[in-house]
Amino acid sequence: MKYIHRKTTASIEKYLQNFPAVAIVGPRQCGKSTLAKHITGRIEGSVYLDLENPDDLSKLGEPTLFFDQYKERLICLDEIQRVPEIFPVLRSIIDKSGKNGQFLILGSASPNLLKQSSESLAGRIIYQELTPFLISETNQTGNGKLFNNLWSRGGFPRSYLSSDDDISYKWRKSFIKTFLERDISNLGIYYPPVTMERLWQMLAHLQGQVINMSQIGNSLGVSHTMVRNYLEVLHQTFMIRILEPFSGNLKKRLIKSPKIYIRDTGILHALLNIKDFDSLFGNPVSGASWETMVIENILNSVEDFSAGFFRTSNGNEIDLILQKGNHTYAVECKLSSAPKLTAGFYNAIDDIGVSKAWIAAPVDVPYPVKENIMVAPIENIITQLQEISS
Repeated sequence: MKYIHRKTTASIEKYLQNFPAVAIVGPRQCGKSTLAKHITGRIEGSVYLDLENPDDLSKLGEPTLFFDQYKERLICLDEIQRVPEIFPVLRSIIDKSGKNGQFLILGSASPNLLKQSSESLAGRIIYQELTPFLISETNQTGNGKLFNNLWSRGGFPRSYLSSDDDISYKWRKSFIKTFLERDISNLGIYYPPVTMERLWQMLAHLQGQVINMSQIGNSLGVSHTMVRNYLEVLHQTFMIRILEPFSGNLKKRLIKSPKIYIRDTGILHALLNIKDFDSLFGNPVSGASWETMVIENILNSVEDFSAGFFRTSNGNEIDLILQKGNHTYAVECKLSSAPKLTAGFYNAIDDIGVSKAWIAAPVDVPYPVKENIMVAPIENIITQLQEISS
């Protein structure tokens, strides 16, 4: 399987020069180990331990002795959530040495992992999220077969790089089953897999919609508080995005419940039994799937923006609001090469007072529809937002 350069590589290498410990967190199978091996392979003498491998795990039987033996080297600890008790030891080693670039830590996030690492290594560690492949990493523009593969298969490496759609689909189905039946419990979280699977499938049918936790709870036979707990698990394991409503200081009746997105479009499609791009394009979820593709690529490619969506009780709405300082930007997602904008969109633009707005559409080149409102491909919007944030 070919190596695809990850955009976070430069940031991680910079962090290793400036922090004692760097943690790469992200969902299972998103490429954390491959990226870590690529980075450590370029650092002479670095040591890599896969803590899911019994042989590597046994090397930490006496962790202080092991770390002392390799104290001059970068040590990579993969799947560290397997041994959460090691964090106090890391703190002691880090403080004793006092130098940067001692540990590269990889883990699928869990409440225990984040809590123990932040408490034990406060001030000594920095976190970098790794996502499945982004458009910029696969060097694709918003049109063409390869882009369609990324959209329909999602960005998990083994899904995206599969030899054909059938293999990709079966990999994603297996991923979902393993995640529900094994991965969640391995993270120290104990919920009924059947209930979690039903919730996940419900969320797929509600993709990109404002959710009512009480209604979901009634359908599942659990309380809205338990639904919130389930959602938090999926959120902390990077499976869903909870997008909160934007309010600003507007004196309007705004929707207050969040929107929920299954973050990887390939996982979304597998939950809905959508096997390939042709099946996707004729499916009612295609618009919400496009919205997901846009939002995930934007939010994982730009920094220092607060994000939300805007919707009033009378129907004025915008899919994504980004705020930085005193400036507000809007992104509306339209699965059309000639998108039509509603009065509700223009009313929302006036309500918020945005500095600039984009309509993210599957077009080749950007074009204006009104002053400060452009129809544009995803990658063009990302480039402009990156220029704004730099």
